[in-house]
Amino acid sequence: MRLVVARCSATYAGRLSSTLTSAVRLVMVKADGCVAIHADVGAYKPLNWMNAPNTLEEQDARWVVTNPKGEILTIELEEVLSDTSVELDTERGLTLDGVEKELQELLADHPGHLEDGLTCVQREFRTDLGPVDLLCRDRAGAAVAVEIKRIGEIDGVEQLTRYLERMQRDPLLAPVRGVFAATIIKPQARVLAASRGIGCVEVDIARLRGEDDAHLRLF
Repeated sequence: MRLVVARCSATYAGRLSSTLTSAVRLVMVKADGCVAIHADVGAYKPLNWMNAPNTLEEQDARWVVTNPKGEILTIELEEVLSDTSVELDTERGLTLDGVEKELQELLADHPGHLEDGLTCVQREFRTDLGPVDLLCRDRAGAAVAVEIKRIGEIDGVEQLTRYLERMQRDPLLAPVRGVFAATIIKPQARVLAASRGIGCVEVDIARLRGEDDAHLRLF
């Protein structure tokens, strides 16, 4: 990860347009290419950002970040106070919360709840950006990447998009399609997923638990 503390301004041109006036801010460039501009307030949400995949062009005192949709984030660097690069682990490193972990286990055992004829090949399939929850094959033998969340939001769709972009580069997997699964999927996440050709499935965890319990019964 590259961390740049600088007095800077920024403009974004894309679906909407926005401008950040000059101030001292933190600019983060992550291993996957994501660029985010942070102020010294708030928890995690940046003031402006460009998700991967994208291209970062560094000019003398200007960064131009462009993505395949033609959206452009331009950062004008007036004074660089610090420029540091640190190698971080690209794995999530977080333990899934109880519901997500249980969903992953149950869906690995019962992938048919996501799609008829689906079979699970591997849990936590590694990509160079981290593990996708399930790697499956559909009835025709095509690869399907499944990302599982308790509540399905835009961030989860973005995460699956990054995994799919990496997996498409593997000739043993490509073409790969994605399925976003959660107990509840927010409308905005559905719209974004549809625009990227990602399927959405809301999962009834109580029904899944019931099927799993049935395997323990003798009669």
